[in-house]
Amino acid sequence: MPKSTQYTLKVLDHFKNPRNVGTLEGKGVAVGRVGNPVCGDLMDIYIKVDDDGKIEDIKFKTFGCGSAVATSSMITEIAKGKTLDEAMKITRQNVADELEGLPPIKMHCSNLAADALHEAIKNFREGKKGPVELGETRFACPAGEVKNVTGLAEFVGKGVFTGYEHPEQFRDKRVLVVEFDQNSVEFALELTKVTGRVILLSPLEQLAVNDELKTQVKRSDIKHLKQAELVEVSGGSEVEKVRIHDLDEDEEYDLVVDAVVVPS
Repeated sequence: MPKSTQYTLKVLDHFKNPRNVGTLEGKGVAVGRVGNPVCGDLMDIYIKVDDDGKIEDIKFKTFGCGSAVATSSMITEIAKGKTLDEAMKITRQNVADELEGLPPIKMHCSNLAADALHEAIKNFREGKKGPVELGETRFACPAGEVKNVTGLAEFVGKGVFTGYEHPEQFRDKRVLVVEFDQNSVEFALELTKVTGRVILLSPLEQLAVNDELKTQVKRSDIKHLKQAELVEVSGGSEVEKVRIHDLDEDEEYDLVVDAVVVPS
């Protein structure tokens, strides 16, 4: 089966073994969020700044493709320990170079990593220390940019749901939920009350949620697809199937579904 991307070994390493996954809170913490779910990527970068103006700690949370995870992971390594001025000089090309290259179709993922870091620094300097709200997302996918998920925008309202709708409308349907945060996992669990065919797609090996939710998922009927990305949505007048890219095996395969749920 043809591959949609070709990744370097370093990209695959950062995808399979991402560094600094998580969130931060407390004194000296600020968050930068950029992206656009229609492009397939949404990224949070958390920084903790010490009294000397250096990035003491840095974490990330990403919804998106393998490159989005890898570039998030890489930029945390590049930025940690740097002053805010030094970190502001980190460019998209720096990120791609450190990963020994990205496929041209995935270059905008490195834009997101740099943009999210710069947004976090900007928010820190402006005194916006807490986590941003979903409504404050800064979109960083230029018009005309190659979309990560083929067909996603085309099927919004035709089986693609950008947000967590009332579970009842998914009764007895085959539903793919793309994990981004705790809300997405909680919604997948809610869906198990109305359908026994829920698939939870995660970019990482472990769900980025607390242990209690992880346990609930394990005990549920949810089919959890790990280290995988959504690359295509297709069908006729409504969604009929999706194509999944398994980065662990670097293979693609199709799944028959009735609905796809991504963050709003």
